[in-house]
Amino acid sequence: MPGKWKLTITQEFSASHQLRHYCGKCENMHGHNFGVEVVVEGDTLDPKVQYLMDFKELKNKTKAVLDRLDHTHLNEVECFKEINPSSENLAMFIYRNLKSAMPENVSLVEVSVSENNTSKATYWED
Repeated sequence: MPGKWKLTITQEFSASHQLRHYCGKCENMHGHNFGVEVVVEGDTLDPKVQYLMDFKELKNKTKAVLDRLDHTHLNEVECFKEINPSSENLAMFIYRNLKSAMPENVSLVEVSVSENNTSKATYWED
């Protein structure tokens, strides 16, 4: 059975949000330095450089998605005007916007979003 490789990168963005219908402090506007972890995989290395993909390229593609969220009030970003900008929905948003940007030989595995060092939400599609 042939092997596979996984690459993982982490990035951050800063934003405020409010969780509608929360019935607690998080319903008030507050901010986070959100942590984002992106995992990709593949079974074919570039024949010349012998890597799955350049970490720099993966970071740039992720940054392009995160730039749409960074230093915003997430509830005012178009896709979060109706749905809550929870960590779960942020992970799904990032995943779905990043998936189509992957090179042909690389598959997006999952995206995790954390609001602090002790909790994270992970989204993936089968």
